[in-house]
Amino acid sequence: MATAVELAIEKIDEYKSKIGRTLGTPMRLRDLIRQVRAARTMAEERAVVDRESANIRESFRDDDSPWKCRNIAKLLYIHMLGYPAHFGQFTTKLIQMECMKLVAHPRFTDKRIGYLGAMLLLDERSEVHLLVTNSLKNDLTCSTQFVSGLALCTLGSICSAEMCRDLANEVEKIIKQNNAYLKKKAALCAFRIVRKVPELMEVFIPCTRSLLGEKNHGVLMGATTLVTEMCERSPDVLNHFKKLVPNLVRILKNLLMSGYSPEHDVTGISDPFLQVKILRLLRVLGKDDVRVTEEMNDILAQVATNTETAKNVGNAILYETVLTIMEIKSESGLRILAVNILGRFLLNTDKNIRYVALNTLLKTVHVDYQAVQRHRNVVVECLKDPDISIRKRAMELCFALMNRTNIAIMTKEVLIFLETADAEFKSECASRMYIATERFSPNHEWHLDTMITVLRLAGKYVPDEVVSCMIQMISANEQLQSYAVSQLYHAAQRDAINAQPLLQVAFWTIGEFGDLLLQPTDVDSTPISEADVISVFESVLPSALTSLMTKCYAVTALAKLATRFHSSEERISALVRMNQAHIQLELQQRSVEFNVIMNLGELRDGLLERMPMITHNSLNAAAPSMAEDDGFSASSPDVPVTNGDLLGDLNLGGSDYNEDLLGGGGNAPAAQQSNSNILDIFGDSTPAPNSDIDFGIGTPAAKEPTFQPVIVINANGVEVQIQVISGWNNERARLKMTAFNNSSFTFTNFNFLAAVTKAFDIALEPPSSPNIQPNEHSTQFMTIIRKVPNTTARMKTRISYIVNGGERTGEGSVNEFPGL
Repeated sequence: MATAVELAIEKIDEYKSKIGRTLGTPMRLRDLIRQVRAARTMAEERAVVDRESANIRESFRDDDSPWKCRNIAKLLYIHMLGYPAHFGQFTTKLIQMECMKLVAHPRFTDKRIGYLGAMLLLDERSEVHLLVTNSLKNDLTCSTQFVSGLALCTLGSICSAEMCRDLANEVEKIIKQNNAYLKKKAALCAFRIVRKVPELMEVFIPCTRSLLGEKNHGVLMGATTLVTEMCERSPDVLNHFKKLVPNLVRILKNLLMSGYSPEHDVTGISDPFLQVKILRLLRVLGKDDVRVTEEMNDILAQVATNTETAKNVGNAILYETVLTIMEIKSESGLRILAVNILGRFLLNTDKNIRYVALNTLLKTVHVDYQAVQRHRNVVVECLKDPDISIRKRAMELCFALMNRTNIAIMTKEVLIFLETADAEFKSECASRMYIATERFSPNHEWHLDTMITVLRLAGKYVPDEVVSCMIQMISANEQLQSYAVSQLYHAAQRDAINAQPLLQVAFWTIGEFGDLLLQPTDVDSTPISEADVISVFESVLPSALTSLMTKCYAVTALAKLATRFHSSEERISALVRMNQAHIQLELQQRSVEFNVIMNLGELRDGLLERMPMITHNSLNAAAPSMAEDDGFSASSPDVPVTNGDLLGDLNLGGSDYNEDLLGGGGNAPAAQQSNSNILDIFGDSTPAPNSDIDFGIGTPAAKEPTFQPVIVINANGVEVQIQVISGWNNERARLKMTAFNNSSFTFTNFNFLAAVTKAFDIALEPPSSPNIQPNEHSTQFMTIIRKVPNTTARMKTRISYIVNGGERTGEGSVNEFPGL
């Protein structure tokens, strides 16, 4: 039997295990973590945190406590759990000061926790930032490499602009040391400094070049990261480091050909992380440079053919290789090899790899269209993938691969996909199908039949612009009208309720061309009577399932049919009067007003005659084969031209631009102050001011261009053309800029700027749209005034736009315009 002393000892040990500490010693961090994880409810966890916070607060009253490091570590853990800054009655400022005290301690363990707290709790607005700067400066010069490493990590994490300027030289000195442990940390710290204060990259350029000759892989990774950042931020630095491409090729070749190295081996591949970093740097260095590209073509081919694909490590390297090949001016054979790698990715069982392949093919389809076409069948199969993200990317790629040769086959596959597609896909698919069939359809009848099927399958998800485009297509093609009214009549008979947009197109067409239904055609051998046509309206109009918009279309169509169907006027009149007391004002008003018009006798025939031909629609702009002029309307956004952002400081020369430059009267507002700094493209030139003219509905559209367009910019999926609309007339010429988006991404905030020599004045009108959807285009008109007779117009242009969250720019010039 145990004695009373033994029982007491057991109870004491049990108590110790519960509180995780010995008497007088605070709980260890791992014991606190264990207790928090053991809590079964939020209330239990909060109780554990409150109890330990009270113990820490009691301990803080003793400034000489040897356990301050342990207590700060626990407070940081509690902070990381998501408890607010005032948890346990501690203020953030108090904890920051305690962290600074630990940083000042000579012991490494104390410094480590102090710097960790600084990285978690400090930002640029902190009052103790100056204290941190002094501590970092002292520790960067410390003889202990681990202390200097801590300081480098902290500087890279919390550096402000002022801190970067104060300590950049200290980081440069560490980069020049022989200690590989510190070199790799210093290179990454320099990378964060350059990102924060780009002008400081001049400090690191000389020492960075030597880092690329190091043997240590960690140093090489840090160096490539730093060089990549500097090259992306400065064209001059980019040209400087292009000389080192042979060194990078040699390093990559050594990695590819080296034998087994346990220190760097990852599933049989030597240091894939370094390989990826080098490939990214080569991509930056070789972009738009044929000479540099030739130096790396061979090594890229070796990487693409010798890398194992059994593991994701190899796939990651191949993916970076493909991106590099497609970004640089590589040979056509190399591009085909890259696309074939993506084709193999599409056959991978890992859905993430398939998604990456589709996404990359979508980005690169404009680089080598034919090579991507070879994998069309595999892409089509991805439309059946259970993953919704893969189906979406496959759908987008299918539309990108459509052309006049494969439009019938691809349309068939897309329609099969549309039949079972999710609701979120149907709207986009319907819009894209109209654009594709508008561009590539073999004839108007096939175009109409295909779109009727799309309207039927997509149902209520069809966008309104597709309905208007269908109406425009039928209105503009006289030879199609008889066929269209017959096909749409039968489609409305078969699906009288489910496909509301289809009914809207059908009702508009029947209202305009219903008399053609009564004429015998080769398409429909069965005669159609007036009663048959009115029966369709009688089945749709009273239904509660019919949408308000469809009923409005139906009432308008019936009013027009009253002038075409003479034996059914009573039935038509009854249907029109049916909604005179409808709760919806729009439908009620139509019924009342059309009923009055129908009783006007001979006057009604003139009011209800066929509409004039509709020549434009909202989706024609997405089909480059349609060369129409969109003109301007009251809804056109007036996007200001921010010359100060892109054209630097071009001298305005005190010119006053008048509204009569655009054919209007009165003086236009003077150029804004923000436009006074514009890049002097010609050195002695005049920019285009913002045009604040209100283009109303009544403004006549510009004439259709008759001169050959000049391609000014064609890069990164954007093509900018300038076309002369009218030549010199009273020393004035009118031009049109058209910007095509040939990529698969939306361009936002698209901005076009133009500058001419001092012999001319130029005025830009507002663009048709600041955003350009994939496969669509935006237009912008400009007027040039020639001040010196018989002078040839020369122009320099610049564009800027945002794609995928990043800003891109482009420049171009024209020395001679056809027609000027």
